[in-house]
Amino acid sequence: MQRVRSAFASVVRRVRGLRVVAVMGLAASGVVLTATPAQADVRPFVFSYEATTMPAGGFEYEQWVTWKASKSTDSDFDRLDFRHELEWGVTDHFQLAFYADWRYEDGQSVSDDGESFQDLAIEAIYNLTDPVEDPLGIALYGEYKGGDEKQVIETKLLLQKNIGKWILVWNGVFEAEWEGKHYDEDKMVLEQTAGLAYQISPNVSVGAELLHEIEYEDWEEWGDHTVYLGPNASYRGDGWWITVAPLFQVTDIDSEADFQTRMIFGIIF
Repeated sequence: MQRVRSAFASVVRRVRGLRVVAVMGLAASGVVLTATPAQADVRPFVFSYEATTMPAGGFEYEQWVTWKASKSTDSDFDRLDFRHELEWGVTDHFQLAFYADWRYEDGQSVSDDGESFQDLAIEAIYNLTDPVEDPLGIALYGEYKGGDEKQVIETKLLLQKNIGKWILVWNGVFEAEWEGKHYDEDKMVLEQTAGLAYQISPNVSVGAELLHEIEYEDWEEWGDHTVYLGPNASYRGDGWWITVAPLFQVTDIDSEADFQTRMIFGIIF
């Protein structure tokens, strides 16, 4: 708890956080200006995927912004990750998405300050069962992304259960990465996320999210377990929605950010 309190105090004191809020607001407003009216279903989680998919023929644009800040070894660390994603409902049970990632990063522990392109990706989700009508909603997720000297394959098992106004989700993640000029730097990442959300009204939901990750460097040595926990909140407007979740590190891993928050703004066409 001391680490959580310290991380919170550090984030509150940071003037740079105001710039992040401004960037998030500009990103969201930019999407609103290009939107056409539609009735969108809110996505109540930003670190977990739900087991449901878009209806056939549906299109959605999502703007992601993830901010990581402050490390025990680098109090000046800042990283902004941006994702521009377009989703398409191929059938009522099969969904494809295409996205691009880029990043701005600075701090004493960063070797090359500034912005950089990260990768292009394609992802697919296949829904097997419904979280309301069936005992458990289940979906399978697959993704490939590639960038400059970087190749990543990621798979997920998505579980979801809706009980009245409550939504519970769990994602199990397996990721294999190859980096370097000859792709000879490799590692495996195991991750699990969980989320709980309660619908206060047709437009508003609140809840909490958990993120747990561990790396297996060179497929030979396990790294440290890192756990983040925090609240989330979602709002659905007329044809658009926005969800935000600030998470604090509850473990004691000096090389990882003490705080991270993610905002996703979505609109269905």
